[in-house]
Amino acid sequence: MAALRPVRALVCVMTNVDFTRLRFLVVDDNPHTRRILRTLLHGFGAREVHEAEDGASGLESYSAHLPDVVILDWVMPIFDGIELTQMIRQPDFIINPFVPIILLTAYTDRQRVIVARDAGVTEVLAKPISAKVLHQRIVAVLTRPRKFIRTDTYFGPEPRTEIKANFDAAMERRSAPHRPAVGAAA
Repeated sequence: MAALRPVRALVCVMTNVDFTRLRFLVVDDNPHTRRILRTLLHGFGAREVHEAEDGASGLESYSAHLPDVVILDWVMPIFDGIELTQMIRQPDFIINPFVPIILLTAYTDRQRVIVARDAGVTEVLAKPISAKVLHQRIVAVLTRPRKFIRTDTYFGPEPRTEIKANFDAAMERRSAPHRPAVGAAA
């Protein structure tokens, strides 16, 4: 374990994010997923990782611990991830409605991403996640926060306008016929 400490310190310095000072809340009904996320966050240097197994206990834990970052699943009992996000994004009732919210989901079709965006989710990550992508997204939401806007029907991060272009490009890559790597047997 001692050999990992210099690497961990280097990661914190390179990203200007000190994970040791951050408080995380992981909300997922799957205990295996919560354990994986907790392990990854501890590996990034986080010391304080709180967990909840459904949306209701997630809201309770949010109020009790005031996390710096919320990572939650879409499909959960009681309140799903979208409903929990909408509850957190109530500026008149919640202490910190500006908290970055990273939603994990296996459902990444365009319509669902738009629903998540419209609920106030900061970032959507497709399951299964990798340590590298999770780390990059956490660093991004903390070092490059988006402006928040308030309308009659929405309070949350300013929606990205390039969502359609990025989604269409990704779908094009996914639907393109597989080409063997250079030098690989066809």
